[in-house]
Amino acid sequence: MAPWPVAVQGCGRKPGRAEAVKSLSPMPAVSFQSVSKTYSTPRGPFHALSGVGLDIEEGEFFGLLGPNGAGKTTLISILAGLARASSGRVLVQGSDVQQDYAQARRKLGVVPQELVFDPFFNVREALRFQSGYFGVKGNDDWIDELLHSLGLTDKAQANMRQLSGGMKRRVLVAQALVHKPPIIVLDEPTAGVDVELRQTLWHFIAKLNKQGHTVLLTTHYLEEAEALCGRIAMLKNGRVVALDRTSELLKAASGNVLVFKTDSALPGALAAQARVTGRVVQLAANDAQDIERHLATLREAGVEVQDIEIRRADLEDVFLNVMAAAAASEETAGASPQPWGYA
Repeated sequence: MAPWPVAVQGCGRKPGRAEAVKSLSPMPAVSFQSVSKTYSTPRGPFHALSGVGLDIEEGEFFGLLGPNGAGKTTLISILAGLARASSGRVLVQGSDVQQDYAQARRKLGVVPQELVFDPFFNVREALRFQSGYFGVKGNDDWIDELLHSLGLTDKAQANMRQLSGGMKRRVLVAQALVHKPPIIVLDEPTAGVDVELRQTLWHFIAKLNKQGHTVLLTTHYLEEAEALCGRIAMLKNGRVVALDRTSELLKAASGNVLVFKTDSALPGALAAQARVTGRVVQLAANDAQDIERHLATLREAGVEVQDIEIRRADLEDVFLNVMAAAAASEETAGASPQPWGYA
C-alpha cells in the first residue's frame, strides 16, 4: 500500500525558489509547529501529541479526524490556551498562543465538547456577558442574528437551566461566535444532538465560511467531514498519519464496497476482511471480479443475503484504511502502546 500523504517539514536545506515564493504568501490562519504534549503518569510519560505540524489557511474549512485518544482535543486545548504544549509553537494569525495569548484568544471562537453553562442567566444575558469578556459592547443586532440563525429566538429569555441538551449546545455555538472571531473551532459540535440542530448549525457555519471565516472541525460523523471540509488531517496516537485535500484522500481509496444484510455467519475468508454492523456487512471490492468472487464465496458457504447494493468508497472507508495502515506501521516499528488515551 502506498503511503498516505502527510505534512513534510524542512530538512535544514536552503529554500528553493518555489518555497521562497510560498514564504511571501499570506500567513496561515492557524499554524501548529512541531507541537508535542507529554503528561506524567504512574506508568511513565504519556505522549499525547508528538511533533504535530500543519497549517490551516485563511478561509479554509479544515477537518481534524481521529479515533478517541488520538490527541484532537489536546491539540485544540493548546490552541485555545487551556493547555500548554511541552514543546513547539501554535500561532493564530501570527499571534503566539502563549506569548500573545490575549490577541490569539480574541481571534478564536471555540465550541467545546462539554456542555458548560452559567445557571444564573438567561440566553440573551449569557451572550451579552460573553461579549463583555472580549470588550464588545452594543452588539445586540448581532446577538439577534445569532439567536435567529441558531433557532434560539423563542428561548432568548429562558434560563440556561431550563434548556434541553440540544438547546444548550446551540447557545455554546452562539457564545463562540458572539465576538465575531475570524477563526471558528468546533470540537464535536453535533455529538448527541438531533438532526434539526445539525442541519441548522451546518447551514449557518457554511455561510460564515463563505464570508471568509476559517473553520476547524473535529467530528466522529465522517459524512459531515466529507461534505464540509476541503482539507483533512487524521491523527493517531498523537501523530499526523494523513493530511491532504478531501478529494485526494477519496481518490486514494478508489474502489467499491459491496453492502448486504445477512443473519448468517460469514465464512472465514470473508469474515477477516468484512466490516459488520449488526446485520449489515460491508466488503471492499476493487472491481467487478472482486464482487463476483465475494458473492460466489457466500453462495458456496450457504449464506443468504438481502438488500445487496454496491457503493463507492467514502471517507469512512478512507479513515479505516488509514488507521489500519498506521497501526501496522507502528507494530512493524515496535511502537510501545500508550498507558491510556487522552482525547
